[in-house]
Amino acid sequence: MSRQRQRRTEFTVSTNDPAHHFADPFQPQTPLGSLTPERTTSPLGARRPRVSPWLRWAVEPLEAFKLLLIPLVLYLNWELFTPQLETILEPLAPLIGPYLPNGHLSNPFGPIFLITHLVPTSDPDDPRYAKGWCDLLFIAYNIVFFSCFRQLVTVTLFRRIAKYFRIKKEAKLDRFGEQGYAVVYFAIFGAWGFRIMSQLPTYWYRTEYFWIGQRDAIVPHYPHWDMKPELKRYYLMQMAYWCQQLIVLVLGLEKPRKDFHELVAHHIVTLWLVGWSYFVNLTLIGNAIYTSMDIPDMFLAFSKLLNYIQWERAKIVSFVIFVGVWTYFRHYLNLVILWSVWNEFDLVPENAQRWEASEGTYLAGWMKYQVFIPIALLQMLNLFWYFLICRIIVRAIITVDVQDERSDDEGDDEEEEPAEKEKLKIKEKGTPIPVPKSKA
Repeated sequence: MSRQRQRRTEFTVSTNDPAHHFADPFQPQTPLGSLTPERTTSPLGARRPRVSPWLRWAVEPLEAFKLLLIPLVLYLNWELFTPQLETILEPLAPLIGPYLPNGHLSNPFGPIFLITHLVPTSDPDDPRYAKGWCDLLFIAYNIVFFSCFRQLVTVTLFRRIAKYFRIKKEAKLDRFGEQGYAVVYFAIFGAWGFRIMSQLPTYWYRTEYFWIGQRDAIVPHYPHWDMKPELKRYYLMQMAYWCQQLIVLVLGLEKPRKDFHELVAHHIVTLWLVGWSYFVNLTLIGNAIYTSMDIPDMFLAFSKLLNYIQWERAKIVSFVIFVGVWTYFRHYLNLVILWSVWNEFDLVPENAQRWEASEGTYLAGWMKYQVFIPIALLQMLNLFWYFLICRIIVRAIITVDVQDERSDDEGDDEEEEPAEKEKLKIKEKGTPIPVPKSKA
């Protein structure tokens, strides 16, 4: 009887083990008489937080795609609605007629996804654009676009790549997708920003042109209120991206790292820089800052991907290149920009060194500090991350271990059951695994 009891004890299965780990090779996956364990995650993709129905577009690619499609369809079919609307608005023609281009209703859906505010006096072969209120519609549309694009790249593309490399833990799948999206975004916008700068007099960081003039501009000195169409589109899409990233932080779409507070501060400072530089017509210096940020971020994210798939040699080579790129772009070039703000600000013509919104001049004397302070704060945040990078280098030299100090993998172990952790510890010590006593 005692021997039978002992056998039953040896074959006892813990019903609190959702991962179905076996104590021996003969146990069934789901014990008889127990409930089937519930799924903790969806088999179709990454975990998504519960949000208000009004914000489902932020986490569901299909909902975002619908929102993107609606204004496009209305824009293409506007001519079908125009006769009916003109008939309805006919009694108001004397009042609104003078404000309509050519006396007809213009398509109101174009500004949602097309850049607007064309400068009428610009050359048709070289059009220029000014800023205006319709830019807010363009930014809002692209916030939805980046929400859709982020989910598609993170879940549809990079989760599959991660599984191909046999990454199984949910937290690591999420992190891999996030870094994959970062590689795609920063590679595209880093190259795009470089291309735009190559067409500007500020190439390569000729800082005096932040203040004294823009080659072939309608106004040959600050304020640089006239923008090439590509520069305006690039700037507004960057603004939309950082707004969308702030939504990601607020909704908790990315699991917080140890540097979460620094990351939030970085987003706030970046939005401060983006918004102010656009408002006060300093888009040339804004393009220079964007380029100095995006290119090294692409190398950082790529190094992390190599770390996740455990390509050791490629990871080390990539990390060395990243450190060099980061040092040059995020520190040297950023300090060059700071030097320019502090020492070359007075190159702005005297008639533009005043706050006069009607003329597009905003660089009053105190604006020097308004421009300098956020860039300096950005540099302080960069120095904080540079300190972590240097710690990785020191640790790599001492222990030959190159891991992210920000603990990208933190929380991975939380997916393992406490009982499994205990078993692993016991195995490492070389002691036998205790068999739970049978309730029988």
